[in-house]
Amino acid sequence: SKLAIAEALTNIVWAPLTRNLSGVALSANWMWPAKNEGENARLYNAVQAISDFSIALGISVPTGKDSLSMTQKYKEGVVFSPGTVIISAVAEVSDLKKAVTPVLKNIENSEILYIDFSNSKSFELGGSSFAQTLDLLGTKTPDVENATYFATCFNALQELIGNGKILAGHDISAGGMITSLLEMNFANTKSGLKVDLSAFNSNIVEILFSEKPSVLVQVQNSLEIIEFLSKKGVSSYKIANINFKREFEIKKNSESYNLDIDALRKIWFKTSYLLDKKQSGEILAKKRFDNFDRQVLNYKFNSDFTGKMSKYWTETSKRTAKAAIIREKGVNGDREMAFSLYKAGFSVKDVHMTDLISGREDLSDVNMIVFVGGFSNSDVLGSAKGWAGAFLYNEKAKIALSNFYARKDTLSLGVCNGCQLMVELDLIQPQHEKKAKMLHNESHKFESAFLTVDVLENDSIILKSLSNNKLGIWVAHGEGKFQLPYEESDYKIAMKYSYAEYPANPNGSDYNTAAICSADGRHLAMMPHLERAIMPWQWANYPENRNDEVSPWLEAFVNARVWIENQIL
Repeated sequence: SKLAIAEALTNIVWAPLTRNLSGVALSANWMWPAKNEGENARLYNAVQAISDFSIALGISVPTGKDSLSMTQKYKEGVVFSPGTVIISAVAEVSDLKKAVTPVLKNIENSEILYIDFSNSKSFELGGSSFAQTLDLLGTKTPDVENATYFATCFNALQELIGNGKILAGHDISAGGMITSLLEMNFANTKSGLKVDLSAFNSNIVEILFSEKPSVLVQVQNSLEIIEFLSKKGVSSYKIANINFKREFEIKKNSESYNLDIDALRKIWFKTSYLLDKKQSGEILAKKRFDNFDRQVLNYKFNSDFTGKMSKYWTETSKRTAKAAIIREKGVNGDREMAFSLYKAGFSVKDVHMTDLISGREDLSDVNMIVFVGGFSNSDVLGSAKGWAGAFLYNEKAKIALSNFYARKDTLSLGVCNGCQLMVELDLIQPQHEKKAKMLHNESHKFESAFLTVDVLENDSIILKSLSNNKLGIWVAHGEGKFQLPYEESDYKIAMKYSYAEYPANPNGSDYNTAAICSADGRHLAMMPHLERAIMPWQWANYPENRNDEVSPWLEAFVNARVWIENQIL
C-alpha cells in the first residue's frame, strides 16, 4: 500500500505543484476478494497502512471506490484476484511549461543523480519485475522507512523543478533503475550513458533491479545540486555521465557491462507488438513494430515564423470576424476549438444542433462555422451519420446550412468527427459523381497518436500560408480513412501524413490524405486535431531550440480571420 502511494507521488512530482506535496490529494481504489478466508484482515491492514502513511505525509485521500468481490467461478474452480490497491494522485500545477519529462537531453557535461526517497540503504528485490522473471516472489519488499524524509525529498525536488534546475527525470518503480535509465534514452536517439554504481554497497543486480521508491534526475551542475539537497537533509549520488554513443557502459568496482540501447529498445517494444497482434492483426502490428524507430518526428516551420503571439493578435483589436462552433450531442472538441478561434481574434458563438433544428439560430450573422471533433450520437450509426441526418431531415437546419454555403463570404472547417460530417454531407466536392467516404481505420481500432503531417502547396484559405511546412499534430479517431474514388489530381489535398505506412498513416487513407479542401479553397475537412496543437506545450514533442508562445497551427485560424475581415471591408 505504501509503495502504491510512493509510486503515484514519484510520478506526479515532475510537474511543479502550486502547494508542493501538501497540495496533493489521493484516490484509492480497492480491488479485493474480501469474502474469502483471511482476506478481510489483509484488507484492513492495507487500508490502515494507507491511512497511516498518508497522514504522516500530510496529504488526504478524499475519494475512492472499492470492488470487494474479486472472484470468478469456473467449472474447474474459483479464481481469486490478488488483493490490490490502486492509487491516483491529483494536484494543481503552477506552471505546466516547467514540467520535466523523462527524455534525456542531449547536453554535454550533464550528469545523472540518484535520489532515494525510501531512506533505506538496502536494495530489496521482493515483488519486483526481476523476481517475477525468475518465477519468484521474494521474501522482502522495499519500504518507505521515514515518511517525513520522503516528504522532504518530494518538496526539495519540487523546488529544483520550479527553479529550472532539472533537465529530465524519471521515477524508479517497475523494472528498477536499469529500466528507468533505458527509458530515459529510448526516446532520445543520439546519446547514452556511462554509469558507475560504485557508491553503493549492494551487489549490482540488487541496485539495478530493486524497485524501492527513488528517482533519477539529469542536471548540469551536479555539485551544486548535491549541495542544495544536502542542506535540505536529502542524500543524492552522482551515478552517470552522458555520452554520445547509443550504449550504456555500466560499471561497479571490477564489474562492467556494455548494453546496446537500440537493441534493448526493440526488446522493450516487442511486448507491445505481441499484444498488438491480438488487436490490429499480424500485418499492421508488424508494421508498427518495424516502423516505431523509423518514422521519426521532423519539423519544418516557415522561416519567418517567430512564435510570438503579438504577430497575430492584440487584445486592443476589434473582434469583427464572427465564427460559430456547431455542436451535436457527444462531441468533445468544442471548447478547444472555441479557444483557438478566440485566441486568433474571432468573436465566437456556441451553436447546438437543437438551435438550428428549432430555428433559434440560422447562421446568417456568422462568416465561419466549425464542425468539431468527438463522437456525435456516440457514433452508433457510424461516424457522423447521425449528425448528418440531423441536417438532412430537419428542414430549418437544412435551410440554414444551405444558405450559409450559398454565400461567398463564408468559410467552414470540419475536424475529426466534423470532417466525417462534411464528407458525409458532400460539402467539399459536390461536383463529383462518385462520392468520397470515411471508412474504419485499417487497424479496425481507435488510433490516438502524435505524428507529423506535410502541408502541401495548396489553395486552402486556412492552410495556404503553411504550405511546405511539416508539423506535429494529434490524431484521435476510429473512422478516419479517406476513400477517394478518383485520381489524386482530382482532389484538392491540402495535407498528407508524412509517411505512407502505418502507424504514421494511422488509418490507411488513400494518397496519405489528412485534409481535403473545396475547389475554391473556402471549405476544409481534416482528420487531425489542429486545435489541440496551437500551443507548444500541447505538442508531445516540440523543437528544443525554440521558445515560442504559440505554434504554427495558430496561423491557420488567423488566416481565416484575416480573410473574413477583408470580405467584411
